[in-house]
Amino acid sequence: MKTNRIAPKILLLSGLTLLTTAALLSAEMSPETEECLMCHEMATPGIVGDWQRSRHARFSPMEAMGKDPLERRISAGTVPENMASSTIGCYECHGLNTGDHADAFEHFGYTINLVVSPKDCATCHPDEQHEYNESKKAHAIANLRDNPVYHALETEVIGMKVIDESGVQSLPPSAHTAGESCYACHGTVLTVDGLKTIDTDFGEIEIPNIANWPNQGVGRINPDGSRGACTACHPRHGFSIEVARKPYTCAQCHVEPDVPAWDVWKESKHGNILLSETSHYNWDAVPWKAGEDFNAPSCSVCHNALVTDPSGDEVIANRTHDFGSRLWLRIFGLVTSHPQPAHGLTTTLLNDDGQPMPVTFTGVHAKTGLISPDEMDKRQAMMSAVCRACHSTDWVNGHFEQFDLAVAEIDEMVIKTNGLMQQAWDLGLADPANPFDESLEHQWVKQWLINANAARYASAMNGQDFAAFKYGWWGLSQTVVKFHEQVSKVVQEKE
Repeated sequence: MKTNRIAPKILLLSGLTLLTTAALLSAEMSPETEECLMCHEMATPGIVGDWQRSRHARFSPMEAMGKDPLERRISAGTVPENMASSTIGCYECHGLNTGDHADAFEHFGYTINLVVSPKDCATCHPDEQHEYNESKKAHAIANLRDNPVYHALETEVIGMKVIDESGVQSLPPSAHTAGESCYACHGTVLTVDGLKTIDTDFGEIEIPNIANWPNQGVGRINPDGSRGACTACHPRHGFSIEVARKPYTCAQCHVEPDVPAWDVWKESKHGNILLSETSHYNWDAVPWKAGEDFNAPSCSVCHNALVTDPSGDEVIANRTHDFGSRLWLRIFGLVTSHPQPAHGLTTTLLNDDGQPMPVTFTGVHAKTGLISPDEMDKRQAMMSAVCRACHSTDWVNGHFEQFDLAVAEIDEMVIKTNGLMQQAWDLGLADPANPFDESLEHQWVKQWLINANAARYASAMNGQDFAAFKYGWWGLSQTVVKFHEQVSKVVQEKE
């Protein structure tokens, strides 16, 4: 009989019960993973410790598939026979689909790959991978890089500045700068160029030479061609559902000034309650029972978690890994709010002005590529059901009515600014050939990318200071006044 070679670790579990890791195991690891641990317990003890505390180290896929449907954390009906009854360890993930991986290499007698991709995870989690693959997150690279409007803004923001007699020019950003800024969240393209030799505590070893690595951006293009990084939310090698559910994970990317979701939420009443009472939450429960396992919501409650009533029998919201599938209105983006894109790949959108955008400068929505009014109503009803797990129907209806009115007024302020920006271009105050590279245009970008987003997020999640003086309406008002003064001055001079 195989033996578990895991060194005992003392874990502090709920109820202050002390157990060793070995005592928690109900399935045995494979001999391949055993062999991996012989070195990695010494070479990378932190990684091994993360894995030892994970569910992957304690349960086999066969055991996971035997759970009640609402308690299951695995969506596969079958898995490869050679991994069904063992725990999921090093070899089960890194040696799974090596034939598809450009980063596959020989490592101490085994063929493995460095990067474990969503396609690999789909062996046990196919539904989750399919949902994610349809999301805007999975297309995060293309949505930024392949949209010429967004790419021009990206170049202005992170491109190296060159100053010459013609003024200030922005060069396209280097791969390093891109990977350490925008594409740290959006993801990089991992390409393999042979092998390289590195010096380790075990001597020199050869590993794949991967460009733009390391990276765990949400839209990362992996060496097997798949999109995304499950580890963006479920960090290696514990893959904890608790970590993924806590708001700190979303706060890696969704922060002010441009996407202030975390900042708005943490100053809201929801954030106040959760951050004060987080020790009372059951962050690991599946399903997640409203009023029993949690009360005030984290990001995942509203956007993707399987949520039930306190009994665990009535489903309030089904689990999804398409994080936009419960959203009906997109409050982030260029110009104004608009219906959510119908598909995660947004580069195919085309507005009435012929731009690859969801709306025109005057707020007219693209005729195709956005969800229908019926789908918007369906999604809002889904989100309202989550809210009603804690709030009365009247409270929920009142919140969304206020939100709709606030967004309409914020959009109107942006459209006013757009009209003034167009006047400025017409008057020669800026050159529209590149709408993002001059000082006046920087003010315009700040209006819709920062001020308007802050105010809309504040209304959506009840962090109202962001709607007033922290960017928001104060910024919106200041910008409109400044633009009007500059445009009016030139008009008067021309008269």
